[in-house]
Amino acid sequence: MEADQIPAISDISRPPRELVDALAAIGSATLASELYHKMGIRDPQIRGPRPLRSGRTAAGPALTLQCMPKREDLYNETEYQEPERQLHRHVLYPTQPGDMVVVDARGDLGSGIFGEMMLTYFAGRGGAGVVVDGCIRDSAQAAALDIGIWVRDVTPNFHAQTNIVPFAVNVPIACSNVLVIPGDIIVGDDDGVVVVPVALAPKLVELAGEHIEWEEFSRSRLAQGGDLRKYYPLSPEGEAEYRAWRHAQQK
Repeated sequence: MEADQIPAISDISRPPRELVDALAAIGSATLASELYHKMGIRDPQIRGPRPLRSGRTAAGPALTLQCMPKREDLYNETEYQEPERQLHRHVLYPTQPGDMVVVDARGDLGSGIFGEMMLTYFAGRGGAGVVVDGCIRDSAQAAALDIGIWVRDVTPNFHAQTNIVPFAVNVPIACSNVLVIPGDIIVGDDDGVVVVPVALAPKLVELAGEHIEWEEFSRSRLAQGGDLRKYYPLSPEGEAEYRAWRHAQQK
């Protein structure tokens, strides 16, 4: 694809930051559970990518990059040849603070989609995190940046050195076989990465808040030696006790 044919991705609709922050505070485990139980999304996890550095949470709207199998007659550039033909650059250009870049790298373990310089640019633009169903390189330097990074592995190779090439930006992708549409809210933490359809996000925050509240009650009872059968999940007896506890908390 020629540089002048590359679709613009600056028109992605970004949700309010307060909504994104609320999802990040809830965490991927509760979000995945509530999406399944309350909203019919069976499996929202982007399975495979793991945090490059633990202890970090990142969330934001998705900018997407699709990779495809390499065919040398269409794409055979070396690392620095004709930079503007290299679409992995173009997914980063419109980054706004809080954005997440999500890459369908086909699970490839031989091509480093981004390296230190590209990720430094992304961090400098205020990007929140990167999720790659594949690899990055310069991993030690990348881990020191103030962004979240979830990858399958690391490699010394550059982005198109082996079996894949960047093919399209701002298109629906299948990242680890999970549909990601540009603008979906991506939440990543130590448990993994989940995709939240933006239209479901406000209701999800409401439902997950209730879930967190009763879990707080149950945790306190279990820590005191309470019966697991009563408090997790809440039995009818435990539910009545929780309601009374909640009412007392609101006074």
